[in-house]
Amino acid sequence: MQTEWYFEYEIRLNRPGILGDISSLLGMLSINIVTINGVENERRGMLLRSEKEDQIKRFKSILETIDTISITKLRKPKLRDKLAVRHGKYIHRDADDRKTIRFVRDELGLLVDFMAELYKKEGHKLIGIRGMPRVGKTESVVAASVCANKRWLFVSSTLLKQTVRSRLIEGEYSNDNIYIIDGIVSKRRANEQHWQLIREIMQLEAVKVVEHPDIFVQATEYDMDDFDYIIELRSDENEEITYEPIEEPQFTENDGFNMFDF
Repeated sequence: MQTEWYFEYEIRLNRPGILGDISSLLGMLSINIVTINGVENERRGMLLRSEKEDQIKRFKSILETIDTISITKLRKPKLRDKLAVRHGKYIHRDADDRKTIRFVRDELGLLVDFMAELYKKEGHKLIGIRGMPRVGKTESVVAASVCANKRWLFVSSTLLKQTVRSRLIEGEYSNDNIYIIDGIVSKRRANEQHWQLIREIMQLEAVKVVEHPDIFVQATEYDMDDFDYIIELRSDENEEITYEPIEEPQFTENDGFNMFDF
């Protein structure tokens, strides 16, 4: 049975033929290249498959004698390794909080792919997503659900209309569903039946995605430590995500998303 490996190297001295030499060496050792792509900062990453671990050890020992490149990673692939090869860039974690992952709007494809991979894993996951209005939060959550072949349910939302649900119908309680909650809408418009529904959903072994998690925890018994991942989405790297006080909106049954889209 073949095993996957992630190999990444940094170019020390750029010269023609480096990639060809590495590919030839892999071929001689009967190691297959699955995917190859340039990643950040003059680095190239590869997904490899080998029958035996000894093949990888020999490959590594030979490369360590070559002074034109340096090995930066050679390991069993993690999710972020596979995404780096697929998209040509790494996802970036917060230096102080490793479960916080940052994206900018130009990286929506990478974000959707990352969330889709999280959705595919079985079991409970609580994901928070922060971002300013109209940056693409809800759209990314829904697109990732499509990619993961999962059904999404809005428990509270402003995407199409003001949605605050107080119950689910038969068939909507499923560990295969993606439950989407808008923390601001729930805090401002919810009644006790809505909060009871959220408590029931939290008990499911399913994926829950909470937009504006900082506001959500203010109104519930949950806290930020309960979240498995916090995703931050910005228009650009320098954008500040803020929750400045805004005027309380007056809702009607026909209100559209443009009345309250924070």
